[in-house]
Amino acid sequence: QVQLVESGGGLVQPGGSLRLSCAASGTIVSRNAMGWSRQVPGKQRELVASISSGGGTNYADSVKGRFTISRNNAKNTVYLQMNSLKPEDTAVYYCRDLLQNYWGQGTQVTVSS
Repeated sequence: QVQLVESGGGLVQPGGSLRLSCAASGTIVSRNAMGWSRQVPGKQRELVASISSGGGTNYADSVKGRFTISRNNAKNTVYLQMNSLKPEDTAVYYCRDLLQNYWGQGTQVTVSS
């Protein structure tokens, strides 16, 4: 059974940083494409970052240059480093196994002064 458990969300001021973590079990993050999506109430979910099994990364235009996705194969964990956060980054962030279409339970990120 695949489980993706996110952590690291919280309240941060505009311009601040957060690092989200996604601890995976039942799947191997280095073998699958993994990603982070976010959802704002009333809006569609947005895939903001992905990392392929080969290590290639892609980002939504809205976060390019500010967010970085990475993984630690030994810990079977995927990360999302978020810098220069803006109020419009406020959302629930979900870790995803893109190959097998599994989602984590989500973690809330709130950017507000």
